[in-house]
Amino acid sequence: MDRFSSSTILPEAFQGAKDDFTMQLALVWNQIKAPLIVPLLRLAVFLCLIMSVMMFIERVYMGIVITLVKLFGRKPEKRYKWEPMKDDIELGNSCYPMVLVQVPMYNEREVYQLSIGAACGLSWPSDRIIIQVLDDSTDPTIKELVQLECQRWASKGVNIKYEVRDNRNGYKAGALKEGMKRSYVKQCDCVAIFDADFQPEPDFLWRTVPFLVHNPELALIQARWKFVNADECLMTRMQEMSLDYHFTVEQEVGSSTYAFFGFNGTAGVWRISALNEAGGWKDRTTVEDMDLAVRASLKGWKFLYLSDLKVKNELPSTFKAYRYQQHRWSCGPANLFRKMVMEIINNKKVSLWKKIHVIYSFFFVRKVVAHINTFVFYCIVLPATVLVPEVVVPKWGAVYIPSIITILNAVGTPRSLHLMVFWILFENVMSLHRTKATIIGLLEASRVNEWVVTEKLGDALKTKAGGKAPKKPRFRIGDRYE
Repeated sequence: MDRFSSSTILPEAFQGAKDDFTMQLALVWNQIKAPLIVPLLRLAVFLCLIMSVMMFIERVYMGIVITLVKLFGRKPEKRYKWEPMKDDIELGNSCYPMVLVQVPMYNEREVYQLSIGAACGLSWPSDRIIIQVLDDSTDPTIKELVQLECQRWASKGVNIKYEVRDNRNGYKAGALKEGMKRSYVKQCDCVAIFDADFQPEPDFLWRTVPFLVHNPELALIQARWKFVNADECLMTRMQEMSLDYHFTVEQEVGSSTYAFFGFNGTAGVWRISALNEAGGWKDRTTVEDMDLAVRASLKGWKFLYLSDLKVKNELPSTFKAYRYQQHRWSCGPANLFRKMVMEIINNKKVSLWKKIHVIYSFFFVRKVVAHINTFVFYCIVLPATVLVPEVVVPKWGAVYIPSIITILNAVGTPRSLHLMVFWILFENVMSLHRTKATIIGLLEASRVNEWVVTEKLGDALKTKAGGKAPKKPRFRIGDRYE
């Protein structure tokens, strides 16, 4: 073994240089550790503990409220007036509101038939509904397929409009805004919006529109999402855990206490007069749905969330698609917060309590603090304290608070409680991307308006599940891990 000693493998001069470098590095570390590293790390721990307490109070408060809502809260049909729509012999079908159904899409080869078919299958008087397909596709083949599908439904007597534009300015917001300019929209009272992978049940309008008819203060009825591919892979299960908390707790609490929550951009019905009063669709951020919701709320309008009404949709099943989606969902709210905070503060139509809820809870804690603290505290500060034993993190901040927050988040998806460890690791990995996106949004840096449409698989999921087609690689290794 002596023949393979380090002195034999490495020349003596190199070995000496290596030892000198190690000693110099250790010397520099010892010199800067006490006066610089330790104070900075203690400050970082202090700030992270403050953010952790903010997150903890927010989660506990939400947990208490949702528990009270589930135990004693009245159902939406009790809190707001709701009566089934009835025929009027004198007025005929004119007693029913005119409904516009918008289906924005972009190169949706896999799901265009599903989405258009679901929209055309909505039950409502045929002369009181207009299906509007807003096709921003850049692929001529896909555009032709979508147009032919619209023509096929039109031949069956469905009042369907195929709309295109010569640019993609504003992305989805631009398409929706352009669609609202059509002359036939002026006769419509409300608009239902479904993204290309959403498949509402036929009774969707019968369960939502009556709330708008009988409650003039309501602007938005939001349904819950139901994920058709949650069991496809471990990553979709992790996404389900995060999103279930959003729908089970955040949306429900916002609807029950403040009558405000962020519009999810799809599976909802807007009162068109409220949409117009709020200023319509704007493309200043990548969260045009949240932007519209905040502006409508500042006008005094209320929103209602129906947790029992579920609309099928699809989760991103590759890491690349999910990462782009999370960039948009993290960057957009932070950027909107930057643009609207003073407008919210100066608003005269809403109460101080509601302003505090929107600024502090909805934006600052959930959209800024949660992302930054998850990455900085758990991925940087806590590991750094291992190298600097002089800095002590209290047990309540390092163990108890994170554990309680994690448990409160996971109860939204009881069937996945056994995957909690994987979920924690997954969220920590994603915290880097979310933190970066949040900072980009706050600073309005490059990529602030980046919009990459989330890839959807549609029928390919059924084919995979049925095993009727030969297996083809749907993504490269890099797509999943890069």
